[in-house]
Amino acid sequence: VQLQASGGGSVQAGGSLRLSCVASGFSLGDYAVAWFRQAPGKEREAVSCIDTSDETPYYYYTDSVKGRFTLSRDNAKNSVYLQMNSLKPEDTAVYYCATTSRVAHSALAERSSYDYWGKGTQVTVSS
Repeated sequence: VQLQASGGGSVQAGGSLRLSCVASGFSLGDYAVAWFRQAPGKEREAVSCIDTSDETPYYYYTDSVKGRFTLSRDNAKNSVYLQMNSLKPEDTAVYYCATTSRVAHSALAERSSYDYWGKGTQVTVSS
């Protein structure tokens, strides 16, 4: 089981980036998937999550990214994406994708809910 995150980089405020997370060794479509981020000196926090265990996909976005970030998945490519628009300097962090087979919606944003983690990708937003 492996997750590979990519797509990070350096942009100016107001710019966009698209992060990708590709899974290997298992079918990502059967799992809940999340993007977390960790800025220097701060706790790792959930940015966006998706759970498709019910008929209707359930999405979570932390308040600071609502309206700017969009999570999507492509089961055919075994991938999840995070489109980040209108980036701000406070979005600067290492971004990680993570997955778990079963999680309650109330626990989607909990770091401890996730079993598998990819290596992070750095996002740097300059003012």
